[in-house]
Amino acid sequence: MNISQLRHEYMRESLDEQDVERDPIVQFNKWLAEAVQAQIAFANAMTVATASAAGKPSARVVLLKDADARGFVFYTSYQSRKARELAENPELALLFFWHELERQVRVEGRAERVSTAESDAYFASRPLGSRYAAIASPQSAVLRDRAELQARYDSVQQQHDQAPPRPAHWGGYRVVPTALEFWQGRAHRLHDRLFYTRGTERWEIVRLAP
Repeated sequence: MNISQLRHEYMRESLDEQDVERDPIVQFNKWLAEAVQAQIAFANAMTVATASAAGKPSARVVLLKDADARGFVFYTSYQSRKARELAENPELALLFFWHELERQVRVEGRAERVSTAESDAYFASRPLGSRYAAIASPQSAVLRDRAELQARYDSVQQQHDQAPPRPAHWGGYRVVPTALEFWQGRAHRLHDRLFYTRGTERWEIVRLAP
């Protein structure tokens, strides 16, 4: 297989300044709704890129759980590598890619923990097995083998039955955005890129070269 010859021509749509929402969160939710309507699998999946205090980067795919005027929310273990890096350096980036729509959205911002009430409410809404797993898994820690993880899960299940409480080491982050880029694929790689940045009173929009 010659990877250099894998090509795709972008022909679906365009993205013009006069057609987008002035508020990028409104524009994002519009695009997310269209991705869901198009039945794109895992439409709320996003890459979360963090970096340590020393600047060493890492990235992983996480599911978005809310997006409103306050920012973008995801949940994780506060003991995970991403959480440790966010404690050192709260600046991070998100990336959404909807191949079927030839679109991507980049988000730059700063992470802060959501309230205890928000974390409690979301945890209670999760499937029971997922709540057991959040308690049982020492996320990002080294395990002896799969059997160790299963044993931890079985122990949590026996201990808490139908009402496992949210562990203190698990909860949400809200990414407060400072910049967003909306990318629409176009023919001949002349893609549309609209970049939003926070101004003193409103979001500013500029077009970037592809």
